[in-house]
Amino acid sequence: MKCEEGKSVGHITSKDAYKSLTERINLFAQGAKPTETLYSILQVLYTEMEAKMVAQLPIRPFTARKAAKIWGISEGQAEAYLEQLCQKALLLDSYYNEERQFVMPPPMAGFMEFALMRTRGDLDQKYLSELYYQYMNVEEDFIKDLFFATETRLGRAFVQEPVLTSENMIHILDYERASHIIEEASYIGLGLCYCRHKMSHLDQPCEMDAPWDVCLSFGNVARSLAEHGQHVRLIDIKEAMDVLERSYTANLVQMGENVREAPAFLCNCCGCCCEGLQAARKFSPMQPVATTNYIPKIIEGCVGCCKCVKVCPVLAISMSQTPEGKKVVQVDEEICLGCGICARNCPKKAIELLRRPAQVITPVNSTHRIVVQAIEKGTLQNLIFDNQAFANHRAMAAVLGVILKLPPLKQVLASKQFKSIYLDKLLSQKSSKNEYSYPAGNSTF
Repeated sequence: MKCEEGKSVGHITSKDAYKSLTERINLFAQGAKPTETLYSILQVLYTEMEAKMVAQLPIRPFTARKAAKIWGISEGQAEAYLEQLCQKALLLDSYYNEERQFVMPPPMAGFMEFALMRTRGDLDQKYLSELYYQYMNVEEDFIKDLFFATETRLGRAFVQEPVLTSENMIHILDYERASHIIEEASYIGLGLCYCRHKMSHLDQPCEMDAPWDVCLSFGNVARSLAEHGQHVRLIDIKEAMDVLERSYTANLVQMGENVREAPAFLCNCCGCCCEGLQAARKFSPMQPVATTNYIPKIIEGCVGCCKCVKVCPVLAISMSQTPEGKKVVQVDEEICLGCGICARNCPKKAIELLRRPAQVITPVNSTHRIVVQAIEKGTLQNLIFDNQAFANHRAMAAVLGVILKLPPLKQVLASKQFKSIYLDKLLSQKSSKNEYSYPAGNSTF
C-alpha cells in the first residue's frame, strides 16, 4: 500500500501515524489540539494501521474507488476496509445517485461521541472516558476551540415548546421547534447520552439522575450509525416524541446542530455533565451555543421560591433582595439560553417567555454552517483543495453557493482565503446580477 508521497505505509512509525491522523482531523473547521492526551485517545479508537489509512482520506465524501486509488489496493479490498471503519463509527456512509460514499465525521459531534453512545466491549470505555475528561475538562483547549473559535456556533438551544403561550406558538418558526425536527427526519436514531455515560465511568454520576437513552440523531447519520455497529437504534416519530417529553420532564436542555434544515443531532443535556453547558458556566458570559429567540421575563405573581434559580442549567438566574427585604428574581439576558426550563418549573406561572428583540440568525444547512465556520477560522482552502486535487464540481458548487449568499465582509474574507480568480469573478457577477441561491440539500464535508 502506498501513501501519497510514495512511501510505503509500513515505513511510517506509530507516532507518525497518529500525528498524520491529527493533521487530517485539523483540516476540519472544527479541529483538535494535538496533545499527548489526544494521541492516547486516538490510540484507543484507531489501530495504528487505521490511523495511517484514515489520515490519507479526503475531507469531502469519497467512494471506495477513490479510497482504493489513494491506498493503492483493489476497490473490493477498499470497500471491505471502509465497511470495517463504518462498523467502528470512524466513518459514515451515504448514497448519492445510488453510489455509496463515505465521509469521516469530525471529532464532535462525531467519532469521539459515537464511541460512548452505546456500551461496547471492543474498547475500554472507562479508560477512554478518563482520557476524554482530561482532554476536555482539564486541558480545556479543545473545548474552547470547539465552542468559541468561530462566531458561528456548532450547536443551538431549543425552547421547550409546552411553556410557550398561544401567541408565541403562532409566531414560532418550524426550525425552532424540536418536535418539527423530529417529524421531518428521514431516519431517527436513539443512543446513550455520551456525556452522562462518560461521567458515570469517572464515579461522577449525573446530579439530576437524568435518563441516558435520550440522545437523538437524524437522517443519514442515524441510518449509518444504526446499520453499522448498532451505535444507535432506529425509532419512529412516536418514540422520539416520548424521548422529548421525558427530557422535558427531567429538566434537560434540548441542543441540536446549528442549522435550519435537516440537523444531524439533538441532545438532551444536563448542566452537570454536558460539556456545552459546563462551558457556558465556566466561561460566562461567552455563549458556547446559539440561543433560542426567547428570553424569560418575570411577571406579577413571583413569590421568591427560588425554584427557577435552582433549575437554570447555565446559572443565568439569581435572587436578590430589595432594601425592604423583598426577594427579587433577576435574569442575566447575556447568559440565558432561552430554553424555558425556568418557566416550566415556576409554580406560580410568574415567568413568561418573550421573543428576543433581535432575531438569532441560524445557518440554512450543514454546508452553510461549515463554510461560514471555515471562513471565520481561516480554513476555507481546506474545503476547496484536498489531497492536492481540485474539488469536484458538485462540492465546488456547494461551497460557492454558500459564499455567494454571505454578507460582503465574509465574501471578502472568503476571497482572500480562496485566492481564486474564478471566485472573484463570480462575486463581481453576483454584485451586478444577484441571482444565486443556496445549494439544495444537507452536504457534509
